[in-house]
Amino acid sequence: MTVDLILFLILALVSVSTALGMLLSRNTVYSALFLVLNFVTVAVFYLLLGAPFIAMAQVTVYAGAIMVLFLFVIMLLGTEVLPASNILPWQKPLAGGLAAVLAVEAIYLLLVRARSVAQVTSPDVAINSMDNLREMGKVLFSTYLLPFEVTSILLLVAMVGAIVLTKKEKA
Repeated sequence: MTVDLILFLILALVSVSTALGMLLSRNTVYSALFLVLNFVTVAVFYLLLGAPFIAMAQVTVYAGAIMVLFLFVIMLLGTEVLPASNILPWQKPLAGGLAAVLAVEAIYLLLVRARSVAQVTSPDVAINSMDNLREMGKVLFSTYLLPFEVTSILLLVAMVGAIVLTKKEKA
């Protein structure tokens, strides 16, 4: 076993543990902090892959700005612990169905990716050069504009969801 593999396995364990902690915690502040730790472990994964710019962007944008915004919303609304809620009858079957679809997609992608054994080659341009960052920006806002916009909409929906979850109903 190489050092990279051992570090990857430890980080994978931490990443999965923090994701489960985020999902299972009834305290919203703790859930947000678990998510911050998960973002940091993802940034370390990026460092292991040799992408320091994306790692720093991950920490700065997600763990820094967005999670601070979520924490402010959670603390502004004043409910750190979620109340017990009524589960609608269609929620559990829908969640189970979506989880099954996700599992099938993941297994399919793993099987398809396992067949291709293409080697990843490093680019000729230096990793931290300004030309590389300029090209990354051009590709991000041309080829990957739709996924970039979908990500921003998902973050907006998550923020609205945090507000709705912590909103007290007027009696």
